[in-house]
Amino acid sequence: MMKTLIVDDEPIARRILREGLETLPEVVVVAEAANGKEALVRIAEFKPDLVFLDLQMPIMGGFEVVRELRGGPSPVIIIVTAFDQYAIDAFEAGAIDYLLKPVSEARLRRAVERARKLQGNPIEISDEITRIGSVDSRQPSKGQKFVGRVGEEYFFLDEAEILAFQAERELVWIVTSKQRLLATQSLRKIEDGLRREQFLRVHRNAIVNVNHVRRVTAASSGRWLLTLSNSLQLVVSKRQAHKIRLMLNR
Repeated sequence: MMKTLIVDDEPIARRILREGLETLPEVVVVAEAANGKEALVRIAEFKPDLVFLDLQMPIMGGFEVVRELRGGPSPVIIIVTAFDQYAIDAFEAGAIDYLLKPVSEARLRRAVERARKLQGNPIEISDEITRIGSVDSRQPSKGQKFVGRVGEEYFFLDEAEILAFQAERELVWIVTSKQRLLATQSLRKIEDGLRREQFLRVHRNAIVNVNHVRRVTAASSGRWLLTLSNSLQLVVSKRQAHKIRLMLNR
């Protein structure tokens, strides 16, 4: 049995990964962690054989965790990320494997099998940790993909396709010119991965792609009304109104 730790700041992402791993008889999930610092504590406590590690997390990210592990006995690391550029960098650095969210059952099974073959080879694991830790942890400047779901189907979207992100209670919607898709991340985490010059938070529940803003209208009480290229209208909160003024004065 491979003792396994899941590290991701999104509870739903941890739950989905746990459910997938529970179908594999050679894996037992011994713990979860919501950030890098917590992950290091869990690794010291449970001494897992395998760690599924998200890269973008508050407090301490995945690359920082890997750097802290260098120089000592380490588990096998499988990187889990929603950003393909991070995954490419990690793979080229020699990571045992990486998974792009959302993770399919077949892909998860292959990753675990690779990890199982590496288990018991501490020198090779140490080499992998060193190589992963050498990757530049800056956010990727291009090539980002966002995952949206419609029913049981998942779609990978480029930034240019997205008009806005809208939150409705615990749900986050990705708005394109033709449809709305359910996002797989929280609005806060989505914002962390966006390029600031292209996307603008206009409300605590909304982020817009400025390239799709077609009309800005002054509304009452110091607010603004944005009309996007698909005719969707979004209200700008008072707190974010200064951003619209800056945009108009470019």
